[in-house]
Amino acid sequence: MIEQLIQVSLLAGDIILKYYRSDLSVDTCRKSDESPLTRADVDANKIITNHLQLNFPGIPVLSEESSLENFEKRKDWKELFIVDPLDGTKEFIKKNDEFTVNIAYVQGGDPKLGVVYAPALNLMYYSDGSKAFIVSDGHTSILNVTRSKRGIVRIVTSRSHLNSDTKKFVSKFENVDFLTMGSSLKLCLIAEGKADLYPRFAPTSEWDIAAGHAVLKAAGGDILNALDHRPIKYNKANILNPSFIAFGDEGYIKKI
Repeated sequence: MIEQLIQVSLLAGDIILKYYRSDLSVDTCRKSDESPLTRADVDANKIITNHLQLNFPGIPVLSEESSLENFEKRKDWKELFIVDPLDGTKEFIKKNDEFTVNIAYVQGGDPKLGVVYAPALNLMYYSDGSKAFIVSDGHTSILNVTRSKRGIVRIVTSRSHLNSDTKKFVSKFENVDFLTMGSSLKLCLIAEGKADLYPRFAPTSEWDIAAGHAVLKAAGGDILNALDHRPIKYNKANILNPSFIAFGDEGYIKKI
């Protein structure tokens, strides 16, 4: 299955780059939450959903750009794909390269497989269910989370959502290095061992983090609810995620 997810993420990335490198990457409308929607979102979503439905006809697809099924129907789904065809649309519009194609396979509420592809960076992260990998410039390496050896906590934050709750969380630590990154690449930085924590106290949806969560878990990290430290689950009645903390080393969570 992971080979198919990688293949379609590459196809979607090609479509996105055609818009990104032309004058066609303009807003077509605004979503209900006032976030931007581009033609690249729509076209990438179409190729991903069509590909998944053709190759895995028995597995439903939950996508940001598709109409959401009523939870009364979704609650019976034992497995599903969760897709964000273009995560980081604001980064796409700003042309800073930090946007991704996110595809996750979820079973029983847990992310099992995931692909996070950053086409403008020629960078891909994926999980095959047991290990996590990074593909950079055609070279594939296994990912493992690592803790900073300098006694400094490396905290990655969003370029767009550094709010008061996030600042309050950061104040718990004495020595902090900040990294900023767009889209689900923040989760991948932890999986890659380049960051320790990603606190998120602003709204996100399941498709924003499911693929990155799969990669992070396979690399040895995880994402927990920021309030009760319970695991983040997927295909919930409310597709919005609670505030969460993504981490590589669980020792940080025990100190909070």
